[in-house]
Amino acid sequence: MGETEAKVITNGADHASSSSDSSAIASPDEPPIAGLRQVDIAIEKPSLPHTQSVGQVAAHYNTSLEDGLSSQEAAARLTRDGPNTIKGAKGISLWQILFAQVANALTVVLIAVAVLSFAISDYIEGGVVLAVIVLNIVVGLVQDYRAEQTIQSLYALSTPKCKVIRDGHSDTVKAETLVKGDLVSLAVGDMVPADLRLVSGINLSADEALLTGESVAISKHHEAVFDDIDMPIGDRINLAYSGSSITRGRATGVVIATGMETQVGQIAEMLRKTKKTAADDKSSAYKAMYKAYQTTRAILGLEGTPLQVTLSKFALLLFAFAILLAIIVFAASLFDINDDVLLYGICVGVAVIPESLLAVLTVTMAVATKAMVAGNVIVRQMPSLEAVGGVTNICSDKTGTLTQGRMITRKVWLRGDLTGTTEGSTDPYDPTNGSVKWSGSLAGSCLDTFLTTLILCNNSTVSDGKKEQETDSSSVTTSAEGSTWKAVGEPTEIALKVFGLRFGNRKSSGDQLIAEHPFDSTCKRMSVVYGGGVDSEASVYSKGAVEILIPLLNEDEELKKAIYAKAEDLASQGLRVLCIANRTIDTKAEDAHDRKQVETNLRFLGLAGLYDPPRQETAGAVAQCKRAGIQVHMVTGDHIKTATAIAYEVGILSHDVALPPTAVMAAADFGNLTDEQVDAMESLPLVIARCSPLTKVKVIKALHRRKAFCIMTGDGVNDSPALKQADVGIAMGDRGSDVAKEAADMVLTDDNFASIVTGIKEGRRLADNIQKFLLHLLTSNLAQVVLLLIGLAFQDEDGLSIFPLSPLEILWANLITSSPLALGLGLEEAQADILDRPPRSLKSGVFTLDLVRDQLVYGVCMGSMSLMSFMLVMYAPNGYGSVVAGCNESGDGGCEVVYRARATTFATLAFLLLITSWEVKHFQRSLFAMNDKYKGPFSVFKTIYENRFLFWGVVVGFVMIFPVIYIPVLNTSVFHHRGISWEWGVVAGAVVLYLALIESWKACKRRFKLGADLQRAPGAV
Repeated sequence: MGETEAKVITNGADHASSSSDSSAIASPDEPPIAGLRQVDIAIEKPSLPHTQSVGQVAAHYNTSLEDGLSSQEAAARLTRDGPNTIKGAKGISLWQILFAQVANALTVVLIAVAVLSFAISDYIEGGVVLAVIVLNIVVGLVQDYRAEQTIQSLYALSTPKCKVIRDGHSDTVKAETLVKGDLVSLAVGDMVPADLRLVSGINLSADEALLTGESVAISKHHEAVFDDIDMPIGDRINLAYSGSSITRGRATGVVIATGMETQVGQIAEMLRKTKKTAADDKSSAYKAMYKAYQTTRAILGLEGTPLQVTLSKFALLLFAFAILLAIIVFAASLFDINDDVLLYGICVGVAVIPESLLAVLTVTMAVATKAMVAGNVIVRQMPSLEAVGGVTNICSDKTGTLTQGRMITRKVWLRGDLTGTTEGSTDPYDPTNGSVKWSGSLAGSCLDTFLTTLILCNNSTVSDGKKEQETDSSSVTTSAEGSTWKAVGEPTEIALKVFGLRFGNRKSSGDQLIAEHPFDSTCKRMSVVYGGGVDSEASVYSKGAVEILIPLLNEDEELKKAIYAKAEDLASQGLRVLCIANRTIDTKAEDAHDRKQVETNLRFLGLAGLYDPPRQETAGAVAQCKRAGIQVHMVTGDHIKTATAIAYEVGILSHDVALPPTAVMAAADFGNLTDEQVDAMESLPLVIARCSPLTKVKVIKALHRRKAFCIMTGDGVNDSPALKQADVGIAMGDRGSDVAKEAADMVLTDDNFASIVTGIKEGRRLADNIQKFLLHLLTSNLAQVVLLLIGLAFQDEDGLSIFPLSPLEILWANLITSSPLALGLGLEEAQADILDRPPRSLKSGVFTLDLVRDQLVYGVCMGSMSLMSFMLVMYAPNGYGSVVAGCNESGDGGCEVVYRARATTFATLAFLLLITSWEVKHFQRSLFAMNDKYKGPFSVFKTIYENRFLFWGVVVGFVMIFPVIYIPVLNTSVFHHRGISWEWGVVAGAVVLYLALIESWKACKRRFKLGADLQRAPGAV
């Protein structure tokens, strides 16, 4: 801002500046500024800071514009108003995390089983089930709590420091200690620590993209005073908002809002409030009933990700089935229910419930979450990790996610038709990285003057971090990942200076800055005047928008047309184009401080084309998404030409495929369409430019109407509604706002699109593995149901049913044998073609037709083999059996055969569970040819040893069968079976027959192409 105050007419239609164009208030590219008026203290004004003069603001907050507040007054106000922090950034409390672990139907069912077991004095079963519940809660609690702590550490890192004037002295303090009335100093690179009313400043511009979504820095003017109380916050150019960053100039401002009263805080508060429900307009009784209904749904886990809802519904179904089975048992006993019948009914009911499912699922997700942290993804909600594996669409921001978020001078075009292209640059801040390829000889070119202009007409700082002292923590100093080079300033100026430094240009010791005419959004140019001090001549170096600078050139029309044509050519390549010019002036005849005299009769030097380059990994990641059947959409605030060029470069758009006319749209055009018109489109736009937060929400809603499951990325406060609306919201951890992180399900610590693909791969791996251990656990449950229900036909001489398995044998099979195997299956590595398959159906979730079909086949086969083992030992020796009463609890007095048959059945079931854990590693492939990496007759041993956890789980499960069967007292009194001998032949025969049946089933599936994952995604190779 120039020192000369602007004269502003009341209606805001006209405004004139004095000598400096930088005094102008608005530009054609910015929203119209309504209601500017002449400052008149005599007129009563509304008590809103943007409607008050500087003096009124100082008086309102009882502060001095020179000395600021006193330390005592600041401390008193801090005690009164509280710290300058966002409550939303506190995250989820420990109690909320605990409730989330309990709030699912399977936990509720297990609690019911434990209570019932204790009620009938079956303390062993009740204790085991209770231990499973506690294990699940503890593991989930620890994992989610750690994730929240990681998020809080990101919040702590993003808490800025600031320079405040108190007691007449400038000091650096933590932003959280600011109070209303504090006088804060701002400079280039600073984060604005609170909402401020600017009271002085020179050429101040602020990047408010995190709050308003505006990608261009906003020029600020402290003299401006407005009449409109309700004007948009983006138009209040006399204010600076918390969370924005200073890209140009310097200023001082009075704190007018802290913490939750800031604009950022108000948005955070809205996100924390409960959304409007269907009961809001109803009676109190209806509201109470509706709240009870919603609470019940939450407790039963019927709200959340597809996996949460599916498993909760499945648990309720199993619970109902368990009750039905118990009723069948009671009916078979003609409802003459004694302790034995009651116990058997409970056993049959327990057999159908996979007690270890929750524990295995939680541990598996915890391991996957830890793996995701290594992949630069913090998972705030573990179930969202599974959900991200089912996405069909990704709506990604461009800047900093698909691209590096840093500008590079990609091409320059010098006077004389000489073109230079930057190649091989991977570090935007390192002038020694990469090279410049020229189209011709540099002899006789204006390169030296061109480079001098880039460096001198520039307010950014670029330095090698190894040689520079650490910068003040109150400023935003950015550096490329893994680089020692650092930069402070506006990205465009940084890019120009880095290009200039590639050729070793430095400011000459003889050069002295005589005058600077700063960039302003109205004039869109910048000039500096340098001279030798005693010489009457001085050099003018200028840069600016092409359409602004060309009329100021002292060149013929033919050259001007050539400049325009070349600028259009560079712009079509997605480059932001600046014009570079210079001239020499006579400081005696011309006033170097008069901008109009300086910026005229300029000599054209060249054009500079800048762009934000894609990350190296982005193109490969987008290609992976296409192979995986996932459509990537770019939703960006950038210009449509720039967005289109980058989209082609990273592969979102393809030159090889005919695109519909709606493939690329401006947000204004898309926003003007009705929902019906959007739904009638053959496909949604792949690129939406100049995108606003409302446009992002509209895109997500359109995807939802098409039954898509989508990811939305965001970094700004204004992105929070879209992050909430998306199925999986992903915030940027590096440049993202705290409010965006709070609204997100995941946070990318490196802001990299490739990390999203890593998350999708991990999510798919998790979904695959969940299916594997679900199949294993449910096969065990179904086999036991088949065995125990048909076992009702085995009766003793009193007509009471004989248990083929004892209650503890059932729990042993479900927990001790199956749980480690299921956990091992949850740790399976991703299949090689995991990103070559289309997204799984969200309608069926993990319970696909293939899974249900396999469960029935595996379960019936396993149950039949177990039943056969029991019958062979019981009846084969005599051809018939007459069993004395009481064999369910005692092995004496003629019950030995029952105990031996039960031990044989237990061993058969355990061995079959061990074999099944290897068979379900792949739903189609044979165990003996499961991995293409391994060939030969012994490849099966390499396959089973590949997953070490599962291998040793099988070994331990195998070894533990023998002490359970043979240790005296333990076998007869606890497990109600006894040691066996020749019966091992029955067990071996059952295992071989079961293996043959399963391999035959898999062969049929391959022959008749049964199974969803035989199909590949479109475009897969």
